Amino acid sequence: MIKAINVNKIYQNGQRQLHVLKDININVERGEFVAVAGPSGAGKSTLLHVLGGLDTPTDGGVIFDEIDLYETIDFQRAKIRNEGIGFVFQFYHLMPEFSALENVLMPALVRVKAQGSRVKARERAKELLETLGLQERMTHRPGELSGGEQQRVAIARALINSPKLLLCDEPTGNLDSRTGSEVMRILLQLNKEDSLTCVMVTHEERVAQGAGRVIHMMDGRII
Repeated sequence: MIKAINVNKIYQNGQRQLHVLKDININVERGEFVAVAGPSGAGKSTLLHVLGGLDTPTDGGVIFDEIDLYETIDFQRAKIRNEGIGFVFQFYHLMPEFSALENVLMPALVRVKAQGSRVKARERAKELLETLGLQERMTHRPGELSGGEQQRVAIARALINSPKLLLCDEPTGNLDSRTGSEVMRILLQLNKEDSLTCVMVTHEERVAQGAGRVIHMMDGRII
């Protein structure tokens, strides 16, 4: 499903170079749930951004569904991200002026133009929110939702275009343990029942152990 091949990422900070990813090789099979665990500063989030086409590696390659992400032009890569990859972030990144339903719809509206397709997308957004227990919260804005509710909205938004791959960056990191466990249960259910491939980064070993496979990182390397 997705493979990182000899990936390096170097940031230039004035006269100083920050070598954040060092010769990373990862292969995630279709239907796997893989956790990338390690302390803060290990390079986990940078790796996730590179896997998702959000941050270009200094060298190396990423193959997603038989396509080399960084051999494509920006427009093609953006299309792949929108249609094939769902993102869930620690801080939700919901748009505060829009309702839960409108936030979930955003990626679909980028994709569809015809009015009939927009109606179908709206129905799918409602179904996702209902499935995630948010049927009574669809018209609420993010500021009116709890952290767990906001994260469930973010998961629904990530799923709206039926992605092949879900990338989760510390999805429980901003939640209390009970709510975090509920979010983890939802992710595992999606993986098991829908065979959704999932890569999750976390600094919490307890959370990582819920995945089918755990990869550990330290100082920009796989250990």
